[in-house]
Amino acid sequence: MERHRDQLGNSRFRRTGFLVGPAVFLAVFFGWPVLQLLWRGLGDDPGALTDIATSSSLRNVLWFTLWQAVLSTALTLVVALPLTAVVANVSFRGRRLVNALVTIPFVLPTVVVAGAFLATGDRLNLTEGPFALNKSVFAILAAHVFFNVAVVVRTVGGYWRQLSRDDEHAARTLGSSPWQSFSRITLRRLRPSILAATSIVFLFTFTSFGVVLILGGARQRTIETEIFRYAISRTDFATAAALSILQLLAVVTLVWFNLRLRGRLDQSDRLGDRLLPASGWVRLVAPFTVLATLALLFVPIVILIEQSLRTGDGVGLANYQALTERPPFLTVTPQRAIINSLGFALVASTIATVFGGWASLAIVYGRSKAATLLDIAYLMPLGTSAVTLGFGILITFDSGWLDLRQSWFIIPLAQALIGIPFVTRAVVPVLRSIDPSLRDAAASMGASPSKIWRDIDLPIARRALVVGAGFAFAISLGEFGATSFVGRRPDHMTVPLAIARLLGQPGQSIRGQAMALSVVLMVVTTIVLLVVDRADRSSVL
Repeated sequence: MERHRDQLGNSRFRRTGFLVGPAVFLAVFFGWPVLQLLWRGLGDDPGALTDIATSSSLRNVLWFTLWQAVLSTALTLVVALPLTAVVANVSFRGRRLVNALVTIPFVLPTVVVAGAFLATGDRLNLTEGPFALNKSVFAILAAHVFFNVAVVVRTVGGYWRQLSRDDEHAARTLGSSPWQSFSRITLRRLRPSILAATSIVFLFTFTSFGVVLILGGARQRTIETEIFRYAISRTDFATAAALSILQLLAVVTLVWFNLRLRGRLDQSDRLGDRLLPASGWVRLVAPFTVLATLALLFVPIVILIEQSLRTGDGVGLANYQALTERPPFLTVTPQRAIINSLGFALVASTIATVFGGWASLAIVYGRSKAATLLDIAYLMPLGTSAVTLGFGILITFDSGWLDLRQSWFIIPLAQALIGIPFVTRAVVPVLRSIDPSLRDAAASMGASPSKIWRDIDLPIARRALVVGAGFAFAISLGEFGATSFVGRRPDHMTVPLAIARLLGQPGQSIRGQAMALSVVLMVVTTIVLLVVDRADRSSVL
């Protein structure tokens, strides 16, 4: 790889194109809007940062954001690690299907999950008390676990499955018990992957927006929801900007930590899949673990489907048939919102694939320090406040030839920024895993760097690009936070915005339409995920 990197580096045009192109795109459409928002906000009140330290209510917000993220992460590990051990070590029919099913909650839109938990609360009479699935801390924690089990299963499980078992077998031969072998050897080797998954889950729960906003109610406030309230409801941009700065600092720290851990993962010894047959006690424990975890994850989904079919007259398709009609509080019919979402997601995933693939080249083949900085920068949109991103784009591209406020393009542009990290996470490991001897052999036969990339790297990375594009499409399809700011034109309403509007209205028939529309979005997202999983041959998100 070093020789290939040198070959690419000998071309000034390639070196500049690899690094500058993705950097300029990110600087213009992410860095500039975020800095513009922070500058405008803090310019009005430079002391807003110190005001946060003296405000007891904002200190409580910071504390709640921290401890709910810590508890959400811990609960996710407790629920996910037993299933992770099974899918990483046990050979059974349907193992890949289980991986795909577990990943479905991760890519479901926030508003769909909110609708599922509201439906579950109504169906199981969990509308009040400490275990209520609406306007409670428990609802937030449960939804966060629901979303993030897949992160642990696929990150830790994919790494665990490829580890050599030789050290553990040697320890067992020398008299160690299974628990001693696991705790002293396996767990120590898994520590980097567990910490990497933990940092990702903590990042997602720390910056969670839709879950807290819809299921938490007005009393449960995090940094993310407070940025929304201060920027939109109170028009206090200085405090919103100050909170955004604190959140960005936390995101940068978490991203840097995750990249350090990922570097340690790449250095581990891997010998390919070595799965145990499902026999003896494994035959009893493995099915129970799989079924129990899937039941926890899919009860809300099953109840969501059941509630979408429930009408005033019993059971039927009336809620789905009503999707062709426009309620008075929606600007378009739900059917039109579906078409809008599909179109925006297609454009967004195309942008994300092009620039995510380009950035992957820069990260793998660029100069080490610049490539590392670019890697960190392209993860930033994933953890940045949706309010900061969406509102920043809205106030930045508002004049001259860059006036995008009324353009449809502003929506997929914002969605693409969130989808790009999923493309780079899929493509970068594949490019790094290519045997350098393949490139060296081609170079020795006179192949140019461009021909080496076209004939060797691209065919190998093509599947990873499809996987990244699929994830970007699914994420764009259900994106709620940033779209709620940039989607200002009435005819540009997307499905998540329509669902959120429906969930906020009283009436059983309106709730039924929200559930039906949620099921439609869930089905489309699931189909995309199954296509992605069919193309994917790795198990790391």
